[in-house]
Amino acid sequence: MKHTMSIVALSVLPLAAMAQTETTPAEGAFTLPDLPYAAGALDPVISAETMELHHGRHHQSFVDTLNDEAPAGVSLEDLVANAGTYPDVIRNNAGGHWNHSFFWETMAPADSVGEMSEALSQAITTVYGSQQEFQTAFQDAGAGQFGSGWVWLIINEQDQLQITTTPNQDNPLMDVAEVQGTPLLGNDVWEHAYYLTYNNRRADYLESWWDVVNWAEVSDRYSAALAE
Repeated sequence: MKHTMSIVALSVLPLAAMAQTETTPAEGAFTLPDLPYAAGALDPVISAETMELHHGRHHQSFVDTLNDEAPAGVSLEDLVANAGTYPDVIRNNAGGHWNHSFFWETMAPADSVGEMSEALSQAITTVYGSQQEFQTAFQDAGAGQFGSGWVWLIINEQDQLQITTTPNQDNPLMDVAEVQGTPLLGNDVWEHAYYLTYNNRRADYLESWWDVVNWAEVSDRYSAALAE
């Protein structure tokens, strides 16, 4: 399984965002995807107030800026994969739009998260020893990300599972990423993602977040990545 950036981006691009790769970023071409659940459906892990601010204001701002700044005829996939060739305003907002579209689909109400597939479970156990040890390593990486950013589980360019972090709105699909690969799971560790409920207790947020991780979706992403 060998990844190219264009194939990788297409294989994991959230459905709501992927539709935009087929359009030209003319006026209003980038749009805010609907949440796949009600704003309060992830409470108490993520409150309705946090979700409304995060989705309706922060994510909307990325979409609005892209519609103002993105060059004509360039897809979201290209903006992300070639982020290093664009001005920071495009890099940051394209990353923000892609990351958040991916993030919303990474979660589900606690009674609808599904189960991790046997294939993904075995892969995680092989690398990390157990699911619990993986979750601890993921939490530690997220807590250790200095300032704003994201923590990810990816399939790296050596076709191995790896936990990595990115600053700001960067992600592992970008040509500027220190570690590149296919994202399977990602958590937002910007303060706006958790501060209203957890204040400065990022570690508490990271630990609670597992209750709403959509393992069925993450497992599907893993299967799709293996098929490439």
